[in-house]
Amino acid sequence: MWKNVFSAVSIEEVLNILAEKREKARIIAGATDLILEIERGVRNGIETLVDISRIPNQDQIILDEDGWIHLGPLVTHNHCVASKMIVDLAFPLAQAAWEVGSPQIRNRGTVAGNLITASPANDTITPLMALGARITLRSLRESRILPLKDFYQGVRRVDLRPDEMLVDIAFPALNLNQRGVFVKYALRKAQAISLVNVAIVLTMDGDRVSKSSITLGAVAPTIIHAPEAEEYLCGKPLTPEVIQQTAELTMQAARPISDVRGTAEYRRRMVGVITRRALATLASHSEKDNFPQRPVLLWGGEKYPQGQLNKSILHEEGTPIDTTINGKRYSIRGGHQKSLLRFIREDVGLIGSKEGCAEGECGACTVFLDGVAVMSCMVPATRAHGAEIVTVEGLASDGILHPLQQAFIQEGAVQCGYCTPGFLMSAAKLLEERPTPSQEEIRQAMTGNLCRCTGYYKIIQAVEDAAQLVQKGG
Repeated sequence: MWKNVFSAVSIEEVLNILAEKREKARIIAGATDLILEIERGVRNGIETLVDISRIPNQDQIILDEDGWIHLGPLVTHNHCVASKMIVDLAFPLAQAAWEVGSPQIRNRGTVAGNLITASPANDTITPLMALGARITLRSLRESRILPLKDFYQGVRRVDLRPDEMLVDIAFPALNLNQRGVFVKYALRKAQAISLVNVAIVLTMDGDRVSKSSITLGAVAPTIIHAPEAEEYLCGKPLTPEVIQQTAELTMQAARPISDVRGTAEYRRRMVGVITRRALATLASHSEKDNFPQRPVLLWGGEKYPQGQLNKSILHEEGTPIDTTINGKRYSIRGGHQKSLLRFIREDVGLIGSKEGCAEGECGACTVFLDGVAVMSCMVPATRAHGAEIVTVEGLASDGILHPLQQAFIQEGAVQCGYCTPGFLMSAAKLLEERPTPSQEEIRQAMTGNLCRCTGYYKIIQAVEDAAQLVQKGG
């Protein structure tokens, strides 16, 4: 376990800490990967976590005068999903970001963190590689700009020095004659790791392809291109015959392994299948048909409400965590080595939020952190300092149940009840964001919440009933 947490308010502070601590320090933003890695013993020897999640202006998506899109190090997956710029000018990235985890995970997990984790099954690396992305790494000594493809050295191995921070991700925006698509194949519809994925970016000259970029994920130690397929496509129209041959050549580029999720041969065949699907959607201009026009974000509003710190702070033994939970101020010493979930339950004494998986998959621990739904089992407790938190205990007001709580009781949407706090929190944030949600929007909101007792029908009905109660002022 880490010894202390430094919450920074500037990049310069981060670089100074990294220069001093080097291998003993590790940057966290969303922390959705690192906390699990530390608890599983994958990352050892880390003494200081450097929390950059509240450095101002690092969650911006900017288009520069040269036509390049820039993502700051705090741009989350949901930032990409919600960005009209990304949807219009880098659509494969928007698709990939939408496929990551659940709304709660997408609210914390950053694209930069996804790149640094460097799993070949990570979703955002594949489209960024197809888009020709580059990254900027900064230290006190220098700044380095690397093509994204040169950043990877093997499975979970990257060219990132101990004193460096990834400060920018940049790639050229798609032109009017360019189109792209990302297709993921996994073993379930949500909360699933890619079995295989593909990103394709085509430059068109009329009805013929003048340039192509085809990248593959989860079929080699790193994200790879399919060079023979890319070369074959050039100068050809997207006819069924050309699509089939391109899929065959792409399949030959894959170098998958067999594991518990699928055999190498199955993965190789699925590369051909999803490549055909991807090219067919590009040929028919239907790549955006299934992407939601108004994705459910669980932000509660139009803008992600990033929390701020007035000054940096080092949390170590004896440093108080000053926070507001359900409208009540707390100052608690200790807890700096815990997750937010454990801090809320053990130090604050609010036991409504539950630990079901401790991996960010079940959603029983969902709380609102500075107005955003998150999985509290994957947030360091020190992030509560200076923050406002709402737990399931805060839904009721003056002894009156929230309309959702009433509806869950009336519809019989509660059985063992273990998962219920998480469902209530996700649904409450949904109704704040969408007062009259459709059934599909309710399902989107619940993709991060699992129930082992029911078929979800009563839960969905309860949310619909609660929406009607809210509209009637009940």
